[in-house]
Amino acid sequence: MSVSTAAADQSLCSEIPGALPVLGRDVTVPLVTGGEVTYAALDYAASAPALQRVWDDVAAYAPYYGSVHRGAGYLSQLSTDLFENSRVTVAEFLGCRADDQVIFTRSTTDSLNLLAAVLPADCEVFVFETEHHASLLPWRDARVTYLNAPRTPGEAVQTLESALADRDPYGPALVCVTGASNVTGELWPVRELAAAAHAHGARIVLDAAQLAPHHPVDIQDLDVDWVAFSGHKLYAPFGSGVLAGRADWLQASEPYLAGGGASRKVARRADGGVDVEWHDSAARHEAGSPNVIGVYSIASACKALTEAGFDSLVAREQYLIGKVRDGLAAVPEVKVLSLFGDDAPRVGVISFVVDGWNSSHFAAALSAEYGIGVRDGLFCAHPLVRTLLGSDPQSQGECGAPEAAPGEKSLNAIRVSFGAGTPDEHVERFVRAVTELVRDGARWNYRTEDGRCVPAV
Repeated sequence: MSVSTAAADQSLCSEIPGALPVLGRDVTVPLVTGGEVTYAALDYAASAPALQRVWDDVAAYAPYYGSVHRGAGYLSQLSTDLFENSRVTVAEFLGCRADDQVIFTRSTTDSLNLLAAVLPADCEVFVFETEHHASLLPWRDARVTYLNAPRTPGEAVQTLESALADRDPYGPALVCVTGASNVTGELWPVRELAAAAHAHGARIVLDAAQLAPHHPVDIQDLDVDWVAFSGHKLYAPFGSGVLAGRADWLQASEPYLAGGGASRKVARRADGGVDVEWHDSAARHEAGSPNVIGVYSIASACKALTEAGFDSLVAREQYLIGKVRDGLAAVPEVKVLSLFGDDAPRVGVISFVVDGWNSSHFAAALSAEYGIGVRDGLFCAHPLVRTLLGSDPQSQGECGAPEAAPGEKSLNAIRVSFGAGTPDEHVERFVRAVTELVRDGARWNYRTEDGRCVPAV
């Protein structure tokens, strides 16, 4: 599919009070029905567009890019300062404790796999079945207790307390919980879950991939032990992530990756082997040449969000959430998915199904006929979506669309998500499109190709 683009127009964003300038606001895409339309990016929960501020900062730095930590040249020293100052910026953004470590990774998934790799021996992990696979699956070498999906925040706390009360109180334990669901957008009672974990001698890691772009995340205020998040959901899409929190487990373990940068000293032994002394700092788990651009983009996004002020960002997002939810509520055939109920606080992530529609077909029609990008499938949270759809949470499913033709029922859903750069027109077009598709049907024919629904040529 061809698209036409032009230079980013920041003045366009200035017409929308409270919206932050992002790349891609002027990208146009072709419609199968003829003509072009400005693309409505409503898939922020997968990857948010880059903030214009982030792009400008990266572009200004790019000519000065150099290797970090071991270079004597001016650009290497400048890049090292930028890299380490970015660590300070992220620590401030997260409200880290003085002795916390900020480790740069590739993503939330990478961060949680890193933490899984440094768990003490015989550690028991507690995780709700409602988690994204990045939080659900890394704990393969630990004893894992999977907790059933709660139906209220209070039930979530009670479920965790009951599970922790039955464990060995003297062994190490870790609780992993999301801050905001990547399926329903609902906020989880992180502070209360942290209190329950600590009361039973367990630690807690917060998956903030969907929370950090929408709400302030303060490690000390929430009283969590670690926070993990991704740059590409925080308007910094350059393949970088963060694990921040307590240093003791990180320092006591073997490096997540063995290689240059993680080692302080390497020497041959008389018997022909190798002795290694590893760093105690964050470098211990940052072997290899780091993604300096990605790290700097995260720091830039942290500064931009802080300076914009989360109060105003949250207020505007709640306004957009109201527009979407009111629009969907006016279409009887639409069912919005929820664990905690309609009144639960949430971020700009809403999943739904439409009676009589295959979800892949509906998403394809939104794209091809209206220029709207959403996500369909199980959102890498298969047990949760299966539970919300009333099917067996143990049944198999693919992240993409199932092999179902347009019009056939599918056990997946449609997700619309938005954030700081979303203009009113995008959500208004989305609501209008849902209404028209349900009322009038698709204007084009579609077929299944490689497991996805696409316009028929």
